[in-house]
Amino acid sequence: MTSDVSLRERKKQATRAALSHAAWSLMIERGLEAVTPEAVAEAVDVSPRTFRNYFASREEAILYGLVRRAGSIGDALRARPAGEPVWDSLMEVLPVTVAGLVGESRDLLLLMDAILRDPAMFAQHLVAFEHAQELLVAEIADRMGATPCDLSPRLLAAATGVAIRAAVVTWAQSATDASAADLIRESLAVLRAGIPLGEV
Repeated sequence: MTSDVSLRERKKQATRAALSHAAWSLMIERGLEAVTPEAVAEAVDVSPRTFRNYFASREEAILYGLVRRAGSIGDALRARPAGEPVWDSLMEVLPVTVAGLVGESRDLLLLMDAILRDPAMFAQHLVAFEHAQELLVAEIADRMGATPCDLSPRLLAAATGVAIRAAVVTWAQSATDASAADLIRESLAVLRAGIPLGEV
């Protein structure tokens, strides 16, 4: 019975992943307006009703893959040596892991444009970001010997998230030869050292 349940769950996960991938691909190739339940379902060879059983909206379907892959950040942090300082762990894990999540700069720019133009996409993006942020808070708290309710892990996770976003947006929008991972690493290093403000 357990194996039957596991197989059923794996099939559901595969269907959800396939629908999300199709939704993402349609947005990248043809724009947000092309992402309809009918179009996504046709791409996966299922019914529109099946799409609606898995996702409440096209926005959720588009961003589901990113949210799911964000879990790899927690896995990578948990794999670091137990006594390693939290900042060292973040510097080792986040640049490469986040760069792998964001993919190509062209795709990221299209996603950013959709988020800015579409209120529903913007709202779903906030939900996805908050989910990823809470995962990071939990992992940082664990490495600090704190709880997710404590201020320090929340503050560090929030500041780290802002630093990563600044690096990723700079990478996507500029003509720099630096990789996303390099800019994330640089951004985190600046944050860790203290942002040089000069004379204010």
